This record gives sequence, structure tokens and C-alpha cells, in this order.
Amino acid sequence: MKLFFSYIDSPLGEIELTSSDEHLLSVLFVKTEKNVLDKQPVLHSEINDETKKQLDAFFKKEITQFNLPINAAGTEFQKTVWNELTKIPFGTTISYLTLAKKLGDVNSIRAAASANGKNPITIIIPCHRVIGTDGKLVGYSGDMRRKQWLLNHESKQESLF
Repeated sequence: MKLFFSYIDSPLGEIELTSSDEHLLSVLFVKTEKNVLDKQPVLHSEINDETKKQLDAFFKKEITQFNLPINAAGTEFQKTVWNELTKIPFGTTISYLTLAKKLGDVNSIRAAASANGKNPITIIIPCHRVIGTDGKLVGYSGDMRRKQWLLNHESKQESLF
């Protein structure tokens, strides 16, 4: 499978897009507190170009949903979690406990949180919309400041956190 890489500057820093001929495979921050991606040679694709357009529109608050052919690599459980995340409406949050309940097993809270943290298609699969049961910001592989920014960006309030 041929992979296509593109990079975009965003209000949250540089983002790497990876796609195949048919699907968006990942949307990752190039630099986080824990990781720095090795940059790949840029190979443009229609999917990456469309992803850039939609992310730009998202950051400008022109869209609240994405319409992209995604295919995140993961276990069946992770894919189930990521699918559930796509159902969280723009501007709202749910707790990890609520996520586990939606998956049908309150005891899966740790596994759901782990899958949430391994989401390879950040922003588009909105893992940032999951917060602690106490309403506090917890866990985000893209750094907590980005999670806070995204939640504030999606909120109708001036500042949510």
C-alpha cells in the first residue's frame, strides 16, 4: 500500500496527515510533550488535500463535522471505541464512564480510556471530547493544552476550561 504524507500548520501546531489511495489513516501532531514524529517526504493525495480543507474550515468554525473516508488501524475494540467517539456532537463532552456505558460494559472504562488515547486520527475522531467523570480535563495524547483549546474552540462560551 502506497502512503501519502502532508503537513499543515494549525493553531495547535504542525499536523501530519497520512493517507492511502482510499482512506485517511492518521492525523497526528508532529510534536507533543512525549513525542516528535520523524517527518516523511511529502506525497500529495486527494484525501490529504480534502482533509486539509476540512481541518482549515473546522479551525475557522465553518464546519462542525468531517466527511472523510477514514480507516484507523487498531483492534476491533479500539475501532468500536473510535466509532463511538464520532457520535459525540460538536461542542459537547462525555465522561470516560459514559463512554464505557455506551460500549455496553461499565467495567471497560480503563480499556475505553486506553483506546481513546491511541486514536490515530485526532480531531476528526474527537477523542478530545472525553473528560473525567468529575468534569475535569484528563488525558489527551496530543497534550492537555491542545485538548483545552479544542474544547474551548468548540464551545459557544468564551472559555470552557
